[in-house]
Amino acid sequence: MTGPDLSIDEPLLESVARVVALEGETVWLEPEPKASCSGCMSLAMCGAKGGGVRALAARRFPLPGAPALKIGERVVVGLPEGSVLRASATAYAVPIVLMVGAGITAQTNGAGDLGGALAMFGGLAVGLIIARLIASRLSGRGELTPRFVRRVASGGDCSRNL
Repeated sequence: MTGPDLSIDEPLLESVARVVALEGETVWLEPEPKASCSGCMSLAMCGAKGGGVRALAARRFPLPGAPALKIGERVVVGLPEGSVLRASATAYAVPIVLMVGAGITAQTNGAGDLGGALAMFGGLAVGLIIARLIASRLSGRGELTPRFVRRVASGGDCSRNL
């Protein structure tokens, strides 16, 4: 199984990842933290760096259909910008809009504070279910599958192709 066609003219958001396992034709990668992570104010609470073996395993992702790679090799992977925007809107906007909309609707129909709060909770629950369905559809179409872009040169400069 391979991701969608890379010939799409949409710009890619790129990131560096390291090959950590090979299973048949599927390559398993772990993202490498950005250099800016060390200066982030939320570093102590963030899961992007450290966190032990369990946290690293949770961040692993498959890269089906990649060229022959070796464990330890660094690669650049990418996602189309539009896919990232659609995934973000699905995860955040859909539940929040439905939650607030349900609360406003309940309040304008005289439901009171408790009714408004319950409506908001219901709207959030429905929004999360809808977001999950949309995310499953996006994932099924391969829009959320990272694509192999290039190998990272042995010197570590991600902008050079091998």
